[in-house]
Amino acid sequence: MVFQKILVANRGEIAVRIIRACRNMGIRSVAIYSKEDEKSLHVQLADQRICIGEGPAKSSYLNMDSIITAALNVEADAIHPGFGFLSENSTFARKCQENGIVFIGPDPDVMDKMGNKSQARRTMMEAEIPVVPGTREPVYDGEEAKKAAEDIGYPVMIKASSGGGGKGMRVARTPQEFEEQFNLAQRESANAFGDDTMYLERFIENPHHVEIQIMADREGHVVSLGDRDCSVQRNHQKLIEESPSPAISEETRKAMNRCSILAAKTVGYTNAGTIEFIVDSEGSFYFMEMNTRIQVEHGVTEMVTGLDLIVEQIRIAMGEPLSFSQEEIVPRGHAIECRINAEIPEMNFMPSPGVVEHMHLPAGNGVRVDTGLYTGYKIPTEYDSMIAKVMVHAPTREAAIRKMMSALDEMLVMGVKTNLDFQFQIMRHPVFREGRAHTGFIEKMMKLKTKDLSGKADYGEELK
Repeated sequence: MVFQKILVANRGEIAVRIIRACRNMGIRSVAIYSKEDEKSLHVQLADQRICIGEGPAKSSYLNMDSIITAALNVEADAIHPGFGFLSENSTFARKCQENGIVFIGPDPDVMDKMGNKSQARRTMMEAEIPVVPGTREPVYDGEEAKKAAEDIGYPVMIKASSGGGGKGMRVARTPQEFEEQFNLAQRESANAFGDDTMYLERFIENPHHVEIQIMADREGHVVSLGDRDCSVQRNHQKLIEESPSPAISEETRKAMNRCSILAAKTVGYTNAGTIEFIVDSEGSFYFMEMNTRIQVEHGVTEMVTGLDLIVEQIRIAMGEPLSFSQEEIVPRGHAIECRINAEIPEMNFMPSPGVVEHMHLPAGNGVRVDTGLYTGYKIPTEYDSMIAKVMVHAPTREAAIRKMMSALDEMLVMGVKTNLDFQFQIMRHPVFREGRAHTGFIEKMMKLKTKDLSGKADYGEELK
C-alpha cells in the first residue's frame, strides 16, 4: 500500500517534522488544529488543515471521534500520532483500524502489552528481562496502593500506566505522604491521558536514564539503533539527550541492546519504539518502560546513524521491510539535544507563554533545530512549554559539547523567557562534561540557587 495522504494528529515541532517527512516522500499532509493553534506553523505548512475543537487538549488533540471524523472527511490513508496526546492510546489505534485508517505505530494489542506501563512490566518479567522491583498488577485504589507500597518499601515511585513525558509521576518517601502523592499522580494521569490506572516501583536514587531506540517491520526484523542518555531531567521531564551514553560500559551497552531486541520480539512489535532503562550506581540496569511511539529525542539517533526515523515509520506502516540491517547500523560520532522551553528555571520552571517578538536560530555544519516557532507566533498556555529542540553532531563528545554551547549562545528568542541560559550553564558544568550527571542532577543544582530569582543565576562550579 502506498499512502497518498497522512493526517498528522499532533501539533508543534513534531507536527512540523512529520509534515516535512511527508513532503520528502511525495505524500500529502493534513494538519489538525485547535482554535488556539490556528496560526501555528504546522497548520501553515500542511497541504490541508482542519479545526477539530477548542484550545484545551481534551476538546481537540485528545478528542478521538473528532480526529477520526476529520481523517475520514479528507480521505486520509493514515494517521501519524507523533508523541504525547493519543500516540500510545490503543483505543484510538483500534478506532483507526475500525474505520479503515492505518495507525502509524504498533498494533493496538502490542500497545496494550508495552504502551501500558504496568502490563509492560509483567511482560518483561515473563521474558526474564531485569525489571525494577514493584507491583505486578495495575492499581486503582489509594488504600490498595498504600499496602503495595509498604510491601515494596519506601521510597516508591508512583507512575501512570498510560504515562509519558513525566506526567502522572510522583515520589513518595514516607507512608505519611503517600496518599497525597498518589492522588495527585492519578488525577494528573486522568487529565493528561484519560486513564487513572497506576503502578508502583521501588525508587532508585539518582540513577542514569539510558534508552535504546529500536525499529521493527512486519516481517519480524528488529534492529537496535543504539542508545541515548536522558539523565538530565527536571520534574521527571528530559532536558538533554545524547548518544551514545557516557555513563555505561561497552559490555552494558551490548547487554541493553540484546534485551531491547528480545523485548520487541517477545511481543511481536512493529514500527518505532524505545526501551527505557535505569542504571544504578553499581552499573546494574533495569527495564523501566517502553515508549510505543517516536520519541522527542529521535533526532539524536538520526544524527549518529544518518537515518530518517519518521520516513522509516511511514514505510513500515505501508508494509515495507526495514531499509537496513543490524550490521549496517554503525553509529558515528556524538550527538546532543537540548530542549528549549518557554519557562523560567529560577522559578521552578514556571511556563512563560506569550508572543515571540523576535528570534534567531543557530545554524552551521552539524547543527539542527526542530521548532514550530516564528517571529510573531504566540506561544499558548494550554500545551507543553517545549518550543524547540537544538541538536548538534560532532566526532567526539567534547567537540559536541563545544558546538552545543556555540549554538545556544547564538540562539535568540525575544518576548518570552526561555531556558537557553540554563542549558548553556549545564553544558559548561564539570559534572555534565565528565559524564556524571544523573536524574537528580538538576534538582541538586536548583537547591544551590533557591535564593537567586534574578534570572541571571550561575549554576557553575559549586556542584561537584
